[in-house]
Amino acid sequence: MAPSHVLVALDGSPLADDALAHALETFDCRVTVLNVVTPLDASMSEGGVLEPGEDRREAARERAKRLVDRARDRAAEVDRSVETVVETGDPAETILATADDRGVDQIVMGGHGGDRSGIGRRLLGTVATTVVGEAPVTVTVVR
Repeated sequence: MAPSHVLVALDGSPLADDALAHALETFDCRVTVLNVVTPLDASMSEGGVLEPGEDRREAARERAKRLVDRARDRAAEVDRSVETVVETGDPAETILATADDRGVDQIVMGGHGGDRSGIGRRLLGTVATTVVGEAPVTVTVVR
């Protein structure tokens, strides 16, 4: 069954850009683009190493705005429109919560490999692995 509302998680990586392109090409339905700003005091952010400051918080918010604006522009290039959302929090938890809050029935995201323990994490990345494992809807991971 074709989805009626797709959530695309963007993090600024080339694979996330590929995920957006895949969603726009594949699904003829409502598309919401999400960027999650990781709190600067979280271990996944540079805030785990550097002192958080308002300048860096503002820079993170501006980067998120640029990412979703760029996604809106890319959609317009193929005569599509997207809704955009910027949230702050743990990336996997926020993706799952946004999908639930907005009635999404498909999630599309890039997968990131790397030097991590466990075969799933090496193949997909920690955020994608968590989303795939916990989402109550279909998840497409673009590699």
